[in-house]
Amino acid sequence: MSQPSTISSAQMATLFLFFMTGSSIVLIPAPLAHSAGAGAWLSLVLAWSMGAVYLYCILYLYRKNPDLSLLANCRLVFGKSPANMMMLPFILVMFWNVAGIVSEIGLFFKSTMLKETPTSVVHALMFLMIALTARAGIVVIARMSALLLALMIFFIFLVLILVSNLFQPEFLLPILPHGIGPLLQSAYIAYGFPYSELIVFAFILQLVRREEYRKLSKHLYIALAVNGLLLLISILGSLLVLGPLTGDLKYSLFQLARLIFIREFIERIESVIGFSLIVGFYFKASILLFILVRTVVEWLNLREERLFTLPIAFICLLLSITTYTKESSLNEMVNVIWPLLNNLCYVLPMLLVAAAMVFRKAAD
Repeated sequence: MSQPSTISSAQMATLFLFFMTGSSIVLIPAPLAHSAGAGAWLSLVLAWSMGAVYLYCILYLYRKNPDLSLLANCRLVFGKSPANMMMLPFILVMFWNVAGIVSEIGLFFKSTMLKETPTSVVHALMFLMIALTARAGIVVIARMSALLLALMIFFIFLVLILVSNLFQPEFLLPILPHGIGPLLQSAYIAYGFPYSELIVFAFILQLVRREEYRKLSKHLYIALAVNGLLLLISILGSLLVLGPLTGDLKYSLFQLARLIFIREFIERIESVIGFSLIVGFYFKASILLFILVRTVVEWLNLREERLFTLPIAFICLLLSITTYTKESSLNEMVNVIWPLLNNLCYVLPMLLVAAAMVFRKAAD
């Protein structure tokens, strides 16, 4: 496999923040509020704590072998054939993950802006852009991320500021109206999306320049803290304006933008939050597709990963068109099945490799 370009630890942290925040900041408020009501923000804190634990685990593997991906570490510990078998479900779930991200974009367009446009056309155009972005390489993606992330965060804060006159603090109470059960269920949803997905970064941390590898842990923890803060603000802002309706209105920040009205001068700026949603989904899918292509090439011991970007993107396109055909099935997949799949296919292999590393060190 050809030697890829490298990026700084700050750029990797920016990619990490974009990946963790891009789509979740718009999607997370509704399902969490639907399950936990006004306690949605507390369930996010619980899920974030598990994300911090998993980040520690992948950084532990990185500190042990800064030049190796999760697959290479797995081969080092268990051998080539067992490692390939362990990573096969990981790779298959990443295919469905990329397809699911683009399916959410298609559903957003279908329900808000392009109601008469066939979903397959939206998926095809998005995958074309995503594939070209992933094919450009990690350096180009990292350079794009800073500006797009700043624009996305700016527009989201702009919407929250403009609706601040509609805030009703009483909507934040009671925190646990139905006990701790709904709170844990809500935390389970946020745990599956997005915090258990951060494991995929164990495949590209070695792309950080070697002279900066000591700074990576600090930068990634800062990125995770910023991610938690942004999601918390998104949830609280939605609850303060929409109250009990937050759980029933998908794309709650998009719904907030529709409420903005300032003396017939500023109104109907939901396209702003629509831009933020599209950029977030597009960039998260691009990063994940890049990781998927890189992992497949390494798993098959191939050399030129750029040649496989478009074929893999085409497979993901077919999955997005055929697998996620109904919004209800996609919601069930994300809220119920996805956390379980992530535990089995993302988290379990990483924990096995980390545990083997610990025992190996103790034996030595």
